[in-house]
Amino acid sequence: MVKVAIIIVNWNQPKLTLDTINSISKITHPNFNYHIFLIDNGSTDNSIEEFTTKLKNDKNISIYHTGSNLGYVGGNNYGLKIALDNKYDYFLCANNDIIVKPNFLTILVNELINHSDIGVVGPKIYFAPGHEYHHSRYKKDELGKVIWSVGGIIDWNNIYGSNRGIDEVDIGQYEQSYENLDFISGCCFLTTKDVLKKVGLFDNKLFMYFEDVDFCQKVKRLGLKLKYIPKSIIWHINSGSSSAASSLQEYFITRNRLLFGFRYAGLRTKFALSRQMLHQLFSSPKWEKQAIIDFLTHKWGKGSWT
Repeated sequence: MVKVAIIIVNWNQPKLTLDTINSISKITHPNFNYHIFLIDNGSTDNSIEEFTTKLKNDKNISIYHTGSNLGYVGGNNYGLKIALDNKYDYFLCANNDIIVKPNFLTILVNELINHSDIGVVGPKIYFAPGHEYHHSRYKKDELGKVIWSVGGIIDWNNIYGSNRGIDEVDIGQYEQSYENLDFISGCCFLTTKDVLKKVGLFDNKLFMYFEDVDFCQKVKRLGLKLKYIPKSIIWHINSGSSSAASSLQEYFITRNRLLFGFRYAGLRTKFALSRQMLHQLFSSPKWEKQAIIDFLTHKWGKGSWT
């Protein structure tokens, strides 16, 4: 039986994380064994006490404490390193705010077992009912069927990533597996030991945002495919640790988008990014300006974020 490591990172959200673990604990796993590596990312609330009390007797879960907030990248890398050292075969990075169908992971694992030319696979991701961006837009019977992601694409002219199908009600339009992708969302993706050994872990320069997109580009440059698997289904509560359009997102997305663009985009796009940077330095809000300065001065990781 192959071994699957499930990496879940928590930061000050014990109830959400416990609900996710409870959902995952009900999965079917006929041809693999799994273990959850729960990484507490420097929480300052009662997370550790909650986990210790409620999970201490579960042999399928190990709890680790990073001691400080290492960001999405550092938290996941912390868990991935431990799992690699313990010789796991497959690695699922999963947000701490998802609910899953019991067979979702079996379907993903089988895809990688049967296709050596695939490097990363991801499920169909719906918004959890009531957590849609535009909740009032949908009828009651459409809730739970609103798509959050069926794989990701990049606008290479402007260096913006987006989820295919987002905000659409699922009426069967994405029932075919799809490989022509630019990334699989880090909300939930499965990869292999061989891929991690060749590509490495998430780039610690990024801290949070664009790390999944960057990782997937490295996988593609190995000649491996990224594949969306429609029969594998999860729901994303889409709460996150940062509010939409927050200064935190403003800072990290601005800086990391520039790093990604200058790393992978064509010459014309790099020129456009350079012009845009110059304009933003004189016209943008505080944290966008700081993000550009940090990009130019190579201030990575947590950077100037306080």
